[in-house]
Amino acid sequence: MNNLNFLNRKSARVALFFCLLAIPASVSYGQVKFARLFSDGAVLQRQKPIKVWGWAKAGESVAVSLAGQTSAATAGADGAFAVVFAPLEAGGPFELKATAPSGWASARNILIGEVWLCSGQSNMEWRVRQSDNFAVERKDAEFPQIRQFFVEHEVTIAPRRDLEKGEWTQSSADTVGDFTAIGFFFAREVYKKLKVPVGLVHSSWGGSQIEGWISREGMLGSDDLRAYAESLPTDWSGADAMLERRIKKATLGDENANPTLADERKYIAPGYDFSSWLTGGTYGQWDWQGIWAWRGNGYAARFVDVPAEWSGRETTLGFGELFGKSEVYVNGKLAFSGILRGKREIVVPRGMWAAGRNSLVVRMERAIEPEWYGIGFGGSRGDLFLASGAERIALDEQGWKLMPAFSEPHSYTHSSNNLGTTIYNGMIAPIVGYALRGTLWYQGETNAGRSYQYRRTFPLLIRDWRAKWGDDFEFYFVQLSSFGGNQNSNAGSGWAELREAQSMTLSVPKTGMAVTTDIGNANDVHPTNKQDVGRRLAAVAFSKVYGFDVPASGPVYEKMRVENGRAVLKFVSAYGGLVAKDRYGYVRGFEIAGADRKFYYARAEIRGDETVVWSDEVKQPVAVRYAWTDAPTDANLFNAAGFPASGFRTDGWPGITVNEKFR
Repeated sequence: MNNLNFLNRKSARVALFFCLLAIPASVSYGQVKFARLFSDGAVLQRQKPIKVWGWAKAGESVAVSLAGQTSAATAGADGAFAVVFAPLEAGGPFELKATAPSGWASARNILIGEVWLCSGQSNMEWRVRQSDNFAVERKDAEFPQIRQFFVEHEVTIAPRRDLEKGEWTQSSADTVGDFTAIGFFFAREVYKKLKVPVGLVHSSWGGSQIEGWISREGMLGSDDLRAYAESLPTDWSGADAMLERRIKKATLGDENANPTLADERKYIAPGYDFSSWLTGGTYGQWDWQGIWAWRGNGYAARFVDVPAEWSGRETTLGFGELFGKSEVYVNGKLAFSGILRGKREIVVPRGMWAAGRNSLVVRMERAIEPEWYGIGFGGSRGDLFLASGAERIALDEQGWKLMPAFSEPHSYTHSSNNLGTTIYNGMIAPIVGYALRGTLWYQGETNAGRSYQYRRTFPLLIRDWRAKWGDDFEFYFVQLSSFGGNQNSNAGSGWAELREAQSMTLSVPKTGMAVTTDIGNANDVHPTNKQDVGRRLAAVAFSKVYGFDVPASGPVYEKMRVENGRAVLKFVSAYGGLVAKDRYGYVRGFEIAGADRKFYYARAEIRGDETVVWSDEVKQPVAVRYAWTDAPTDANLFNAAGFPASGFRTDGWPGITVNEKFR
């Protein structure tokens, strides 16, 4: 043998050996690969058939093995194959391997345990590191058998077959900060009690509306959403055009309007009437003011009432943060033009303000940095003001009017709420079929403006997902917490109506709900106590699916009767009796009304598993409401097990969202 050839072959073998050492544990050779979820460290559902799928060369036979089982399938014309393994008990680690003539694929360190899909909007997306006592929680996070797979944000017009990114991460002090907080605190409770692996498939998106999570097929089966599904565009250009028509309808009153540049330059003219523009808060992105996904320029305008003595003074105008070009016009005169970083405060020369009412128009160009922000004032609400010396006029209250600059170049970022179904297509369709014990869901804040319709769309989502999976898995959800005002029932509350819709969804089999109004934050839509939310969801799971005899619910209203001018309410799930969580023992949060439907704050007292409610203003009670407000911070009815009662009403009178529909 030629010595040179021998050395070359030996070198090649040595190089191959070190290359193999460098290959990660999840490997794929040739055309064979598993779907992204079936990668190193995956947790597969115990006690249910385990479907595994992937891709190989079209038409070839693929053998897949797991935990002593082997199953074969033939790849279809598109290369897709799928096998189903018989149910397994908790255990591992195992290797998952697929072999075909064109190559093979392998995933290692596979565990069998409990798998839960965590989905919804920002309160589900909220991380452990953002929650209360993170420094303490990370010390109790070394659980290598608790694992999370994070699904990246993506919206697509057509359902995706697989995820492009994602990996399984084991819980540790170094990694747990990026876990879904509610999911992790739930999983930790389950793991400590059951001592089996727990896998979290985390697919959520802050601010998302429920319609984005429902499939087109699901919508087609709904009287509410069928017409919408039938008109869905087939590409993003069509979706952008649909969104532009919707924004023109909201801002101009005519979805077919086409203002010219000359038309829009009139917005800064003295005396221009902008009263018909869209009313919105200029603080924050315009996305959340009814001008969704707009990436272009625009105008914000308002009236400012100025004291007579200010007209001859130099004043300071603060208008928040925006790293982008702005032009400021006072009564049609240019007061500022340029780019400023940070909190922008400009000096308005003497004589620009008139005594009394003045018009203030700000022309904004989209943000330079961060580019994704679009337009809208950043910072805090206190950064919007007009000042003369120590005197200040706040400009952060409602009263701003908004108008996009349609005639100038603009685009739409493709995000969560441009179009229904697109979150499902990008973030749920690729994982459909992955065996689950159930879903944990926290969503609804974005749908509170059309809460009545949520009575139908929420059960629709549950039916849709279960049909797609072919499995009536458990579905547990978090009822909206407390955020916003504490108005009375006469004013109405979209959030209370959304909570009612969630409570009504408990009629769907194999569902459960965690009430959280007592641990919310009226001033922040993201309460940071996610530990108790996870514990309450875990209590539902222990009670409903894991076979433990434990309390899992607060008092639930059952029926009402009237005795001697007082309403007597009967509750179930009292678990040892009703309790007023108050240092003085007073029951708060109730309102009562007669036939005139006018509600009055009521007195209440507990009698066993009943609560007696009355008001001197209502001689013949007809209806009672409890915690019927956006932020029912005074509501304090609990059971002896420590779970709060959900808000409820005994009447069926129309609410404030009854006519609001998804379009």
